[in-house]
Amino acid sequence: MKNFILKRLLLSILVLFGVILITFIITRAIPSDPAAQWAGPRATAEQIKAARVELGLDKPLYVQFGKYIQNLLKGNLGYSLKTHQPVATELKACVPATVELVLISTIAAVFIGLPLGLISAKRKDQWVDHLSRFFSVGAVSLPTFWVGIFLQLLFYSWLRLLPMGDQLSMNVRLMYEIPKITGFITLDSLITGNMVVFKDALLHLILPGITIALYPIGLVARMTRSALLEILNEDYIRAARAYGLPERIVLWLYALKNSLGPTVTVVTLSIGYTLVNTFLVESIFSWPGIGNYVATAVVSLDYPAILGVTIFSAIAYVVLNLIADIIIALDPRVRI
Repeated sequence: MKNFILKRLLLSILVLFGVILITFIITRAIPSDPAAQWAGPRATAEQIKAARVELGLDKPLYVQFGKYIQNLLKGNLGYSLKTHQPVATELKACVPATVELVLISTIAAVFIGLPLGLISAKRKDQWVDHLSRFFSVGAVSLPTFWVGIFLQLLFYSWLRLLPMGDQLSMNVRLMYEIPKITGFITLDSLITGNMVVFKDALLHLILPGITIALYPIGLVARMTRSALLEILNEDYIRAARAYGLPERIVLWLYALKNSLGPTVTVVTLSIGYTLVNTFLVESIFSWPGIGNYVATAVVSLDYPAILGVTIFSAIAYVVLNLIADIIIALDPRVRI
């Protein structure tokens, strides 16, 4: 087990290094002048030249990359060309808003996708199964941007039930003090007992939360159904039923437990997919998370910010992959 984890860690480090190298080269190949961006729109030629030296752009590319790796090992992701602030600090401010959406999608995938897949497998080829498969395939297939725009049109424009976007309403921001403890608005407002802010934040979380959760729910439901259909035909399941065990125990204790290997893998990897997919959702709903941050960085060609977000996403995906592999390896059948 230790050798397996060590091997996966080494492979993960290699993957991360490859991502950093490729992204670094691509950002340097973009036809732009970072020194001019750093110096400002009205900078003179001398100021741009000084900025080039300050940023280390006058050195060869391999020297720049080596310096970037050294800073990266110290936790320094560089400075934004637009704001002149540390990218790590700006990411720290954006991450909680994105994590809120990711948590919503993960909870929905587990508590909606798993039971949906189980019911679908239990009622195979019945109307419940057909309805469940229709929903699952639709949830996986529908484009995220279309779902987000449709929900805005339906619940904001037509029904006037939910806000269109952002984390909080403007009047709440002006009239109430926004608590800042953990960075999660819903949690912080709940801790401080500020129910007005909590309710408003919860209302703003519904539409982007539904949009981002549809894909994981459909994916987990489909995977759970497929895994259970194979397991329900195994001899030990027939034996359990022959012994007269209640069907709920057979399904939830025996069948579902043995199908959790591929399902856990899908849930874990869907978290990584959701993290990346939030970029588009946040742009649609003006959500102040990593997606909105990187969208602004791409438009302004702020390559330190682009590199920082890419590295953060790659680390998250690699760590989640590693967790999924470890969970699967805990199964003795896999270790054998």
